[in-house]
Amino acid sequence: MTASLASPSATGPLAPSTMSALVARRYGGPEVLEVASIAAPTVGPGEVLVRVAAAGVSRAAMHLLTGTPYLLRLAGFGLRAPKQPAVGNEVAGVVAAVGADVTGFAQGDEVFGYASGGCAELAVAKAAKLAHKPAGLTFVQAAALVDSASTALQGVRDHAGVRAGQRVLVLGGSGGVGSFAVQVAADLGAEVTATARTAKLEFVRSLGAAHVVDHTTTDPLDVDRPYDVIVDIGGNHPVRRLRKALAADGTLVIVGGEGGGRLTGGFERQLLAPLRAIGRAQSLKTFVADENAGTLEELAAMAVAGRLRPAVDRTHPLADGAEAFRRMAAGEICGKDVVEVAAR
Repeated sequence: MTASLASPSATGPLAPSTMSALVARRYGGPEVLEVASIAAPTVGPGEVLVRVAAAGVSRAAMHLLTGTPYLLRLAGFGLRAPKQPAVGNEVAGVVAAVGADVTGFAQGDEVFGYASGGCAELAVAKAAKLAHKPAGLTFVQAAALVDSASTALQGVRDHAGVRAGQRVLVLGGSGGVGSFAVQVAADLGAEVTATARTAKLEFVRSLGAAHVVDHTTTDPLDVDRPYDVIVDIGGNHPVRRLRKALAADGTLVIVGGEGGGRLTGGFERQLLAPLRAIGRAQSLKTFVADENAGTLEELAAMAVAGRLRPAVDRTHPLADGAEAFRRMAAGEICGKDVVEVAAR
């Protein structure tokens, strides 16, 4: 929906002053979400205004919805309520306007990337965190290829340094990051073992995992032959147990963090893990994904070439966007759910 028009941008047409968005007025679970009319964002220097076609649903967006761990609130996202009422951080759509100092993008370009408040008709993205969408990808596929896939590519290739022939364990292979991590490791030539619950085992196998482990019935860390690399995605395994399943010169990469206390959540493991590798040959790493156009362009090229599949489980209209977050909270999603904001 659109309402009265605001003043035009120097590099774009008249933009609506209000828009429909999936919003959270307070911190909480999916039950606090509603579709409402809010003020449309305005584009500033170095920014791009995107008319959103599709928005991915990521674990990062879920953390910002719940406001946990509390460190997020202290980091400037809002102490008592979200500063940005619209949820979502992954978008694909069409450029509506560009701000000053922006080169490489023009009105009408099809793009995808990071944007705060992505589950809305309009969202603002920093130009450096946006890439052109190739014709070989739909908007839904492109929206699924942003935060989760970037995290997986950087974690598996850049931080874990996975190489052909290595034995790699992906703990949590069926979620957003995990589904891409399995594919990236397999594409690099690794022998991939991935964990998932019973109902998702075949899905994970379809991504290229050579072996799958049902973590509801089997301890994936109880192994006779250690792994060269373990990628722990949002898990809560003690670091000491992870190290026992890792080769003496192996690499552990902890991605994200669930569980733990309300202040630091599962990120406490990330903060402490590197300290526990001091004086040992094992490498224990953690990282925050770098949000950049270069990684997005790589991912798009891999997807178009058939080396990476955006595994979209379900799509939801904006009016039913809260269901995507409910499914994520319940652990029901295989890969990614995407909110279709506008049909293209």
